[in-house]
Amino acid sequence: MPKQTEKKPAAAKYEWRKTEKAFYLPKEKGPVRIDVPEMKFFVVDGAGSPDSEEFQAVVGLLYTLSYTVRMMPKSGWTPPGYQEYTVFPLEGVWRMDTDAWQGGALDKTKLKYRLMIRQPWFVTPDVVARAMESARRKAPADLLERASFESYTDGPSVQMLHVGSYDTEPETFAAMNAFLKENGLVRTEQVHREIYLSDPRRVSPEKNRTLLRFFHLNAAPGAQNAARR
Repeated sequence: MPKQTEKKPAAAKYEWRKTEKAFYLPKEKGPVRIDVPEMKFFVVDGAGSPDSEEFQAVVGLLYTLSYTVRMMPKSGWTPPGYQEYTVFPLEGVWRMDTDAWQGGALDKTKLKYRLMIRQPWFVTPDVVARAMESARRKAPADLLERASFESYTDGPSVQMLHVGSYDTEPETFAAMNAFLKENGLVRTEQVHREIYLSDPRRVSPEKNRTLLRFFHLNAAPGAQNAARR
């Protein structure tokens, strides 16, 4: 009888929802401080309303690139160090020091954004080049030229889970700003990150979940003086 050899168990699927809850699904209901390390992303910059066709095209491109990487083993090539994983959520960095606010109302057509989807640790420039080449068959050339692969480090941050419509985010921002003041922190740039944990096409607005994060933080001048005393 031929000798049977023990089969190696397949590596467990990497689930960001389970492994990295601190960065995506904080258990705290209110604002919390966190230090966010360097992460790698497919990135596309743009401007305009999230309701526009261009915005949706950018989202589509980011998911095309991300799922191209995810499915590479089934396409005939397995990147070195590859592990099965769940695609990370869509994120957006929004710059609010624009003229988007007019008379207290937000003009979404004047917003500036940087949309991105995080990539796993094994993604290298070679993997990116293959994904970009594959995406040429699916995405408009002018849109693909705007895509890049970048590292991003939020560092010391304050974040809070927002549950509800995007239009009610100012309520959560107010709680986060109060937390900054209480903890002697100030924002050095008027930007914030949004991580979209729900698919708005599948959940009602009141159940929509978005992680909001302030980064580029410093100690407030008064807090620094108090520390010296």
